[in-house]
Amino acid sequence: SPLHRPNLPRAPPHAPMEGPHRIYLVGAHATGKTTLARWIRDRYSIPMISEVARSVLAEMEASLDTLRTDIELVSRYQAQVFERQVESEEKQEGSYVSDRAFCNLAYAAQHSQLAPEVFTSPRLAEYMQHVRAGVVFYLRPHRELLADDGVRERSDWEEVVRIDGMVKLMLEMFAVPYIPVASLSMQERTRTVERVLQLSGLERERPRRRYLKPVGPVRVPIPAGLVRTTQPDVIPEAEPSLDPLRAKS
Repeated sequence: SPLHRPNLPRAPPHAPMEGPHRIYLVGAHATGKTTLARWIRDRYSIPMISEVARSVLAEMEASLDTLRTDIELVSRYQAQVFERQVESEEKQEGSYVSDRAFCNLAYAAQHSQLAPEVFTSPRLAEYMQHVRAGVVFYLRPHRELLADDGVRERSDWEEVVRIDGMVKLMLEMFAVPYIPVASLSMQERTRTVERVLQLSGLERERPRRRYLKPVGPVRVPIPAGLVRTTQPDVIPEAEPSLDPLRAKS
C-alpha cells in the first residue's frame, strides 16, 4: 500500500506566514547550521534554541567514546535528546530559530536500537506536522566544514553523507517542505535565508549595516553643451494704453 502522508492544506505560493515564525536548520553535523542560526538570531532579534545534545550528555555523565560502544546507553541518549528538543520548542511562545529539529533521529537510526520505536510513535508524527508549519532550511555537507565537536560520531566524510541522506529521507517521508542550502559561501547562504524569510513575512529588525564612511552630496559634472544659462526673470513693462478714457484715469 502507498505510504500515508498527512493530508494538510498547503499555503498558496509566496503567502506570508501567519503567527510566529519557526525556523529550522536541519542537516548532518559539520554543515554550518549553528553559525547560520546565530546569524538569523542576531539579524532578526529572535530567540535561538540551543543544541540540547551537549547538556544531555553532561547530565548522563557519559563520554562520546562510551556512546560508541554501549548500544543501550546511546539509545537512551538519543531518546532524551529528541524529547528535550520537543520540550524546548514547546516552551517558546513566539518566533524562534533552531539549529536542528529531528536531526538526532538520523543518528539514532545509524547507531542505536531506538528507530523501530520512535519511527512508529504518534509523538514523532505530531512533531513532524509541527515542523511542516515552519520554515525549514536543509544544509548540505561540504568536506571543508568537517570538524570533530566531541559530541557526535567522528566527523568522517562517509558518516556525514549517511546522516545527510537519512535527514533527507525523513524530510521526504513526512512531506516537510524545505529549502536546500548547498552553497558553502556564507554570503550566498545569508542571501538565500534573507529572501525566503522576507517572502514568509519576517522582516529584519536591525537595519543593514553600512561599512563606508558617510559623505556629502555627490556633484555630478554636466557636459558644457547640456548646461542652460539661467537669467533672472524679467517682467516686461506694461505697454502704454491707447484708450483715452484709461489714459485720463
